[in-house]
Amino acid sequence: MKTYNSNTNNTTAKLSLKTMALLAGILFTSGLFVTSQTASADQVTYTVQSGDTLSSISDQFYHDQAHVQTIATANKIDNISLIYVGEELKFDTNTKADSKAPAKPSAAPSSPAVAPVAAVAQPTASIATNNGFTANSAKEAIAMTESGGSYTAQNGQYYGRYQLTSSYLGGDFSPANQERVADAYVAGRYGSWEAAWQFHLANGWY
Repeated sequence: MKTYNSNTNNTTAKLSLKTMALLAGILFTSGLFVTSQTASADQVTYTVQSGDTLSSISDQFYHDQAHVQTIATANKIDNISLIYVGEELKFDTNTKADSKAPAKPSAAPSSPAVAPVAAVAQPTASIATNNGFTANSAKEAIAMTESGGSYTAQNGQYYGRYQLTSSYLGGDFSPANQERVADAYVAGRYGSWEAAWQFHLANGWY
């Protein structure tokens, strides 16, 4: 005859309840971890490749073309037809489509990515001085006319590249000080080197 042990059954029941609670806690924590990983996976950083368009990128990550404006807005792109190779685009793949964005390709699709174009310096017209020198700026023209561009040129009380007096230079005849004092002198007297050059042309001095 089997003897019924109420203490054993109660202990088993308590252990079962503890086991279930522990498993529930593990499953809940795992669910939070998976959710966190999924949320972080929604954030995408994509480097633009040759031939890419915002439409093709929208197709790749959203499986439609209704997110072109979404990507453009996230990356402050004003012209959706102009993106550059190597440009990094950051966007959230969980973002809803912009209600104003076309669901189908428009008649004029966005242009393929192009390589950035380096700025090209524009040539400056040469200025001929009255002593045969030429220069590419009004400042240089004055320097070439006054001293031939020499920081050690001297004519009476006038010294250096811009032929300033010793009192103006404060006794410091270094090239750096000559440049600094000349800029301050012209800014205060004429407002610009161009205006100083025009005065020089009319009067023979500045």
